Amino acid sequence: MSETEVTTAPRPLLLADGRPALHAWSLDPALRHLNHGSFGAVPLVAQEHQQRVREEMESAPVVWFPALPQRLAEARVDLAAFLGADPGDLALVPNASAGASVVFANLERRHGGEIVVTDHGYGAVTMGAERLARRWGGRVRTATVPLDADEEQAYEAVAAELSDATDLVVVDQITSPTARRMPVERIGAETRRRGVPLLVDGAHAPGLIAAPLAGPACDFWVGNLHKWACAPRGTAALVARGPQRDDLYPLIDSWGAEDPYPDRFDQQGTIDATGPLAAATAIGLVESTWGWPTARRYMDDLAGYAERTIGAALAALTGFDGPVDVGMPVPGMRLVRLPEGLADSRVAADALRDRAAGELGVEAAFTSFDGIGYLRLSAHVYNTAEDYEHFAEHCVPILGEWARAARAQKRHRAS
Repeated sequence: MSETEVTTAPRPLLLADGRPALHAWSLDPALRHLNHGSFGAVPLVAQEHQQRVREEMESAPVVWFPALPQRLAEARVDLAAFLGADPGDLALVPNASAGASVVFANLERRHGGEIVVTDHGYGAVTMGAERLARRWGGRVRTATVPLDADEEQAYEAVAAELSDATDLVVVDQITSPTARRMPVERIGAETRRRGVPLLVDGAHAPGLIAAPLAGPACDFWVGNLHKWACAPRGTAALVARGPQRDDLYPLIDSWGAEDPYPDRFDQQGTIDATGPLAAATAIGLVESTWGWPTARRYMDDLAGYAERTIGAALAALTGFDGPVDVGMPVPGMRLVRLPEGLADSRVAADALRDRAAGELGVEAAFTSFDGIGYLRLSAHVYNTAEDYEHFAEHCVPILGEWARAARAQKRHRAS
């Protein structure tokens, strides 16, 4: 890495009229928004589109709902093209966890009822897998993947848990707590050879990875369009390509229940489905303004700068200098180790997130893995180098104070 790469901040992205990119969003200017990866952010143009179609729905609901399935079918075509999927394989679901729940609800036990997950999995999806295993009378086997595992090591850790009793494998394409990739392509080839269904949790993939469906040979894939792709909330995709595709039904039975997959997912009673109808507008804003390749490159460069800037400030407190090795890094996301005493569990990490928003005026992601707390950095087109410089200068010292207080409290309780 050159000295220029270490010290030079990426130039901010601008709108066509020369204004900062942030002006295309309605984010609260009183907060620093450094956690796009958790809940995304919807551009104004997509919010306005969604509001127009919502007003159309409210003005004539008896006309709206019978016509909705056709409109959703048309929206699926645009979203499938963005993801690199076949529209006939893509069903709309509220979020990635809901898509995983659809898979869990419709699969049948065929062998020993065992489900293989990893210790990097998203908690809600893993809990769903555990519930399915209990229903099957089976069990969940957790592959332990070291944080710094490379492709071969991560693959071997998952493959070691496979057996003749395996009925399902669930692996993240990009992990939520640790901001790293998993070798879903190699895992998919092995599960396909064994005849075991693979569910890939691609919650973070749309927008962050170009054509995320192009690689993994999976039976089921779920991904959120409301994260990096900036679509309205409640917009996610379930893609099914295996022999069990036609066995998938929505979690709610409705009048489309007898329709083929994926059409049966387009009719879900009186659910507000305006988000998917405005999703292409959000995706199109980034494409028409900068182009997705340029946006991804900027997000990755900025995340790298944020890692170096905040990492240097935190290193003075922790003694852990240099970047966190996540083995298989992803664009636009990084991990920085926090001082001891902060975010050493999921509950503590969530509490720190809330405290940082309330007291520091920063929306940030704090995660915990293997008892160690991390700041998970994620950058989008509206972020600038100044966001992360501010955090390093003003927030890191306070995090140091909070960490010292937490360690003192822990010592007091132990005495």
